[in-house]
Amino acid sequence: MKPKVLILYGYGINCDNETQYGFELAGAEAEKVHVNQLISGERKLRDYQILAIPGGFSFGDDIGAGKVLATKIKYNLAAEFSEFIKKGKLIIGICNGFQVLVKLGILPGFNGNYDRQEVTLTFNDSGRFEDRWVCLKINQKSKCIWTRGIERLYLPARHGEGKFVSREEKIRERLISQNRIVAQYMDDKGNLAGYPWNPNGSELNIAGICDETGRIFGLMPHPEAFLFPQNHPRWTREKIQEGEGLKIFKNAINFVKNKL
Repeated sequence: MKPKVLILYGYGINCDNETQYGFELAGAEAEKVHVNQLISGERKLRDYQILAIPGGFSFGDDIGAGKVLATKIKYNLAAEFSEFIKKGKLIIGICNGFQVLVKLGILPGFNGNYDRQEVTLTFNDSGRFEDRWVCLKINQKSKCIWTRGIERLYLPARHGEGKFVSREEKIRERLISQNRIVAQYMDDKGNLAGYPWNPNGSELNIAGICDETGRIFGLMPHPEAFLFPQNHPRWTREKIQEGEGLKIFKNAINFVKNKL
């Protein structure tokens, strides 16, 4: 039986096809579902094992990246999302999807509270849209099931509002002590570094975090944009075995298969 993945789309989300294909390559049955199909009841979130909120520019980032879509979900689908999380299913938010998860309060989800916003993703320090490949250090102590067995990643980042900011110091302390920080921007030598390695000025060089269970993961760079060796900017000069982003999708599918 193939795990079923719901790829949320609509209103400016534009990485849905690549995300769907990434899950299919990993062995899933992935279906694109418009957010209005969930609201109307035409599709049921409970029928899927994985929810993916892809990157893009939902509602044109008009009042802040991910804010309008998060509000639409909160006031129409809160019960369905809560049930999905309580049943231990998987969620990934990529770029704009990460922004949606933090503005819903699903991440970081301290103490099982998935509706309180504690952090945000705001305008890059550079004041402009950043489009570059970034090196990521993966926290080996994290519970994140999406990054199991991965020590580092090289992925493209493309966003104007990717700076991770927390409300107060104690939030940052909890993220560190609970190993919620999954991915951090680093230089090509493996050291945490500033711009341009950290393309947005994120606190603690944060590129991705997870909830306390490790099942809900949000990250700014795009794993769905590196599924094949030929996606790599130096694929003609370096020996690339596999698209590194595919590893993330495979981890999720293997986890679900072991549960089915």
